[in-house]
Parts: sequence; C-alpha cells; structure tokens
Amino acid sequence: MNRTTVDYSARVENELDLTLPSLSVNEGMARAAVAAFCAQLNPTAVELADLKCAVSEAVTNCIVHAYRDTVGDIRIVVKLCEGRIVQVEIRDRGCGIADVKKAREPLFTTDAEGERSGMGFTVMESFCDTVRVSSRAGRGTTVTLLKRLHK
Repeated sequence: MNRTTVDYSARVENELDLTLPSLSVNEGMARAAVAAFCAQLNPTAVELADLKCAVSEAVTNCIVHAYRDTVGDIRIVVKLCEGRIVQVEIRDRGCGIADVKKAREPLFTTDAEGERSGMGFTVMESFCDTVRVSSRAGRGTTVTLLKRLHK
C-alpha cells in the first residue's frame, strides 16, 4: 500500500472531543461519531470505512486491554486539519503497554485465553497513513491515527 506523508503540524480547522466509558456497547458509538464528524470533508465511502475500522480497533483495545475488569474513560479527539488530514487520538488511562514495539508485532497478544488475534495495530496501520502509539505502564495509552483524504 502506498503511504502518504502526513504533516502533524497542519492547522486544525475543526475539532471534536468526546469521552465515553469503556463499555463494549460504546465501540459502535465511537465509530459512528468519528464517521459523522468526518463526513463534513466529504470522504469517499472507502475512506470513511477505513477510519471507522481503525477507530474500532483502537477503542476495542481500550475496552479489552486497558481497563480489563473495570470501566474507565476513553477520550477520542478528532481533528480535521488543512490539506484534508484527519487526526484521531484515542486515549485511555488504563494499565498501559509494557512493550509498545512488541505489542505492534502482528499476532502478538497478551490474551491468556487466546480469544484475541493480536492484529489490532496491524489493522489500524493498514487503514491509516500513520499510526503512533505512546504508552506508560500504569498511566495509559494514546493511539494517534492520521489519514489524508483524497481530493
């Protein structure tokens, strides 16, 4: 897949800031809210589907891994920037990721029961131009998705 270089410093033209509890029923709400907000840029159906899938993966990671057996907040900040750049930050204040590099490897999972495929970050990377992950043990994780929409 051809990757686009995305400028993180592009001027923000509009912004959405949404916080939801880490309940599985809110994964669909997060996906729908991001899609509805991005619709003002008139993306293609494929671009919208790509963003929705990447957001779903990031939010699901918060629900399943960050908070495990408890409920916490998931903050989603969507920035629509000049040059048709969409930046989505998904933040949690959960357990954090001990080894981000290892966690980004395809098929890596911390799921002891084996119910998870370990493909979340790989899926996000396949649908976005750039995926950044920062995490601190016991402090939480921020996943930043960037995608430049076609003109």
